[in-house]
Amino acid sequence: MNKQAILEGLLFVVGDEGLTLPIICETMDIKEKEAQQLLQNLQNEYSKDCHGIRISLLGGKFKMTTKKEHKEYYQKLLAREENNFLSEAALETLAIIAYNQPITRVEVDEARGISSINMIRKLVAKDLVKVSGKSSLPGKPNLYRTTDLFLDYFGLTSLDDLPTLEEIKEDDTEKDLFTSNYKEI
Repeated sequence: MNKQAILEGLLFVVGDEGLTLPIICETMDIKEKEAQQLLQNLQNEYSKDCHGIRISLLGGKFKMTTKKEHKEYYQKLLAREENNFLSEAALETLAIIAYNQPITRVEVDEARGISSINMIRKLVAKDLVKVSGKSSLPGKPNLYRTTDLFLDYFGLTSLDDLPTLEEIKEDDTEKDLFTSNYKEI
């Protein structure tokens, strides 16, 4: 089994949360020296021009990050008109955050029953959600909450204007997407 490939997959799966060296060692059942060598090998591989990502140590955790020299292309992609809509999965994630804020990614995952890291990244990139601090849970995960742009986007004065869960259940009919209250950002 290729341990370097396993480590690469682990770093991909955890996304923004990253992995500490002790967690890598424990998960892969390897010694610290071997983990450091695997990380160094991955960093060397990703430092080549043929890759758009790299392995970075940020806040004591190893993470896959994009290369700064490609930043203008990432911004260009995010600014595209067709990227300025909210999918059903993004709306679901946003609703969970709005009604339960502040909330960790793991709590959002539990509510959705599926990983939400990509949805949360998109919502943060669109400035509808922001990191509002750290949880007191082990590992000190980020806490997420909605932004003022979220309120503007949905025409709300405050979070108190959100419909109650009872109101949502009463209005459980399908909406015509063309006459929806949701708009592009």
